[in-house]
Amino acid sequence: MRFQSAMTELGRPAAEFRLPDTAGTLRTLADVRGPRGLLVAFICNHCPFVLHIIDPLVTLAADFHARGIGTVAISSNDIQAHPEDGPEHMATFAKSHRFGFPYLYDETQEVAARYLAACTPDLFLYDADLKLYYRGQFDSSRPRTPHTRLTDAAVAGGDLKAAVQALLAGAPPPAEQQPSMGCSMKWQPGKEPDWG
Repeated sequence: MRFQSAMTELGRPAAEFRLPDTAGTLRTLADVRGPRGLLVAFICNHCPFVLHIIDPLVTLAADFHARGIGTVAISSNDIQAHPEDGPEHMATFAKSHRFGFPYLYDETQEVAARYLAACTPDLFLYDADLKLYYRGQFDSSRPRTPHTRLTDAAVAGGDLKAAVQALLAGAPPPAEQQPSMGCSMKWQPGKEPDWG
C-alpha cells in the first residue's frame, strides 16, 4: 500500500540508536554522522519505490560523504511478514548495490518509531548539529506500481540534492518540501503508530 512521509517538524533532533549492521557490528548515531550532517534513509529490500531510487541514492551518498555528510540506511520492516527484508538479505542487497554506508537492522522497530518513519523510502537530512533540516522525497520520479503511474521525471535525486546543497551553503531549510512516497512501513502486530 502506498504511504507518504509524516513530515516531522523541522529542527527536531536526530534520535539516538545502537543497531547492528550487515556484519553484526553495532553502530550508533555518533558512528555514522558526518562533520557537516547526516542522511538517515529508512529503506527495505523489496519495496519498488526503494528499488526505483537505490542506485542513484548510493551514488549521491558517495558525493555527500566527500562533502562531509554521512549516510546510514535502516531497515525496520516486520520480517515475519516480509522475510525478504531480513538481515541475510540485507547483506546481499547492500553488496549488490555497492553501499558505501552502513545498512542497519531495526529488529524492535523502536528506531523507526523514534524517527516517525512511515514509509520506504523515508529520508531525513540533519545538519551538523543533528537537527532535522529536510524530510521528503528523493525526487518527483515514481516507479510503476498498482498504486502509481510511472513518471517521466529523471531518477536523479533532485530534491534531496538541492537540500544538501542548501545545507552546505548555510541556507535555511527549503521552504517547499514534498513528502516521500513509498510502501508503508511493515509494522509488527500491535506496533502500528497512529501517525504511520
